[in-house]
Amino acid sequence: MPQILPLTEEELSVRIQKNYERLCEPYYQIENVFASGEYDWPGDKEGRALLAFASHVKMTGKVTPCLQPMLDQLDEKTNEQDFFGPLAGDVIFEQQLSGHSWYLRGLCEVYQLYGGEANLRRLKNTFEGLFLPTAGHYASYPIQRPETDGGVGGHSALIWQGWNLSSDVGCAFMSVDGLSHYYVVTKDERALALLDEMIDVFVGIDKVALKAQTHCSLTAARGMLRLYEATGTQKYLDGAKSIWQTYLESGMTYTYQNFNWWGRGDTWTEPCAIVDSLIVALQLYELTGDESLLTIARRIWHNGMASAQRPNGGAGTDNTISETCDILQSQMYEAYFCCTMRFAEGLWWAREHISELGAVVTGELELDSLGRWHDGDILYAEILEGAPADLPEWELKKEKDGHVLTPLVKYYRLDDETVKNLRQQVLFRKKK
Repeated sequence: MPQILPLTEEELSVRIQKNYERLCEPYYQIENVFASGEYDWPGDKEGRALLAFASHVKMTGKVTPCLQPMLDQLDEKTNEQDFFGPLAGDVIFEQQLSGHSWYLRGLCEVYQLYGGEANLRRLKNTFEGLFLPTAGHYASYPIQRPETDGGVGGHSALIWQGWNLSSDVGCAFMSVDGLSHYYVVTKDERALALLDEMIDVFVGIDKVALKAQTHCSLTAARGMLRLYEATGTQKYLDGAKSIWQTYLESGMTYTYQNFNWWGRGDTWTEPCAIVDSLIVALQLYELTGDESLLTIARRIWHNGMASAQRPNGGAGTDNTISETCDILQSQMYEAYFCCTMRFAEGLWWAREHISELGAVVTGELELDSLGRWHDGDILYAEILEGAPADLPEWELKKEKDGHVLTPLVKYYRLDDETVKNLRQQVLFRKKK
């Protein structure tokens, strides 16, 4: 008979506390929280930090030391139109739009928590000064362009057809998330018109052929779902569903994590996108009642999130598991400049859905359609090296075909050296 392996309050509290403590360290304090003027992602770090700080206030009521000092210094750190980086010009700076999606999100969360005319002014000026001038230009977003390679952090790759394009392909459309939140807060119809333009274009783009970033795609889907909740307009739900279906088919790894770009499976995972996938699955479940969405949300949490959070409370990247690579290992210990902050909102969503995220298990291993060994929602793998003798996962070990299999190891409970050395093999077996 199926049983529930709960997501415990203890696990979630430890994860939240570790992330909170990481966000209290120097990189996220007032001396360092504002990026330098040479930073290639204006508004990105600041927005993610505000969103992370607000998420912890919502989760536990704890206020990180930097939140109020950061708000106090925004006016002196931003330009005369209340946003970061250069004023809008003839060339659209894709990474500036992407970064300021997080800035809008962070400001919206802070405004919804505390109010404040200054926060509302910053929201409105950022929309009018940075985003509104881009209206009418999204149909020209280059879907045919020279090939570019991107690192974990992404960079401005080339100027092409009026756009300063990012190696994180498609990240301009990350802004659907921030702008949808802005619309919910302000009910500015100009924002809704801009969102319609962006969504109509992005839904029509072949994201796999473009090798678009999965993170920006899923984030845009979250914005569409927010708009559907606010307006009831069916095309927003349909757009999010289409992105989600493509993600299930081409964007999710065999460990319920993500390929950083569609069509580039030899790169790495990104906890930002794993968080996005959890949120989209839960939102779609709430809106449609489709139980398969709750199943995938549980599997993302228990498997995809297992290795994403590191012992220091931050979040880091792994290699991507597919038919061509079956050994899971840490790739970058921590993406402190984005994923650590992004992880906070994922934890908030998990707390809000703690009773629904318990894993369904049977006590027996079975092969799924891809040939992976599962006990219900829990994916099993063989630990090849690097695991300590007191690993909690050993308590759930099972033997199959001469292999000792355990659930994917939860990295947040380990030490740094173990994380760096741990190797787990996902055993693929063809179903007969």
